[in-house]
Amino acid sequence: MRITDIQRCEIRPGRLVEWTLSPATVAAATALPEDSRPPAYIQESHIRTARRVRETGLFVPTWLGVAFDVPGPVDLDALERALRAWTVRHETLRSGFRWAGAELRRFTLDAADVSLHREEAGDFPDADELVRHLQDRFDTVADALRWPNLIYAAVVRDDGASVYLAFDHSNVDAYSVHRIPAEIHELYAAGRPGTDPGDPAPAASYVDFCEIERAHADGIDGRHTIVERWREFIRRCDGTLPGFPVDLGLAPGGPLPPQRMLCEPLADAGAAAAFEAYCRPYGGSLVGLLAATGLIVHELGGQPVYRTVVPFHTRVTSRWNDSVGWYVGGAPIEVPVDRLHGFPEALRAVRAELRTNRSLARMPLARVLGLLGTDFRPTSPDLHSIVSYVDTRSLPGAGEWAELKAYGLLRVSYGDQVCVWVNRLPEGLWLASRYPDTDTAAKNMRLYVERLRDRIASVAHGSLPAVS
Repeated sequence: MRITDIQRCEIRPGRLVEWTLSPATVAAATALPEDSRPPAYIQESHIRTARRVRETGLFVPTWLGVAFDVPGPVDLDALERALRAWTVRHETLRSGFRWAGAELRRFTLDAADVSLHREEAGDFPDADELVRHLQDRFDTVADALRWPNLIYAAVVRDDGASVYLAFDHSNVDAYSVHRIPAEIHELYAAGRPGTDPGDPAPAASYVDFCEIERAHADGIDGRHTIVERWREFIRRCDGTLPGFPVDLGLAPGGPLPPQRMLCEPLADAGAAAAFEAYCRPYGGSLVGLLAATGLIVHELGGQPVYRTVVPFHTRVTSRWNDSVGWYVGGAPIEVPVDRLHGFPEALRAVRAELRTNRSLARMPLARVLGLLGTDFRPTSPDLHSIVSYVDTRSLPGAGEWAELKAYGLLRVSYGDQVCVWVNRLPEGLWLASRYPDTDTAAKNMRLYVERLRDRIASVAHGSLPAVS
């Protein structure tokens, strides 16, 4: 599934239908008692940061979404049943938070109390107008500081419909988004004859995971080895978390800048396979991408050491594989790129760092930062820059994504960091990035992507020495 923004996901005109959680569902949630299961540290940090940024007068949407087609003619009643069944299957989507003074407290609806409200939003003959409407609606509803913070839509045409789902990031991660099209299609097919197949078996609950992870995280203190390792890493980053080490054209202490989106193919299927094969002795494509990035940013920015925080999923057992939630942690790595002689040495250095530090991703970074006693009060939705890699080819429905025009959607709004996502798809490697909207950042990100593409191509064409 290609990651992009809503402006580039092949939106076509049609009749727009929207679904939100019904007024009855919202009323039931208002009367709910507290759920003793706490927010995950990553959820709480996200919501607190959103509130802090909002208090500065800046509205920074942070929703994630998905787009995919349903062949027609579409039975809207069956689609609605599928959307509701999918919503109740994943407990985090019927769970939210309230402020109790300075504390966040969870509430969670029973599946029986969840219903959807359908609304006809009208005909949109102009695609650009439809894009603007959808983005505005998603910004308003899928907001970190409100509940419900999800919205579903379908653009209906004679030959089918395009379905769009948007969620505040606190509910979903990229892995969750990639699983949605196949699951909705399966539920829609089950409900087509006009009979309600009932609620599917619930998936493992991210709300339960939050409780388990938080209990584990609360069991450490500031003297723990993990905290000490992060403390030393941050000290070597001059007391902060690492950004992307190239010039982004930003003035120190300036306002949060608007962002720009870059998304395009990196390599076809053959080149992606050759790159993976070359890098496999050292851990595969993730290691290769990080090694290449370290060398490239050294060429562009001159930093002697490439420091970054590598995102990893925290679905450490198969129990959580089908669960929707935000299962992401980060591991710090430091690669002395000025002392490396070529790509194979960079691969070895990255592999060693990941072997040493990957386990740190299981401890929520927000918990660690709190224990460091340093005032990490972020004013940007992104704590640090990232380079992420996911091989999505084995996910359900991956072979149909191109035919169904399936896209993972990112909201590009404001931020001072560079975030890069590389996905391995059936057709090859796809890169998406959001970065500050400055001429300097645009120039350097273009150079970065071109050199990364060249590095992958040089492996595919056999022009690099063999790894030993």
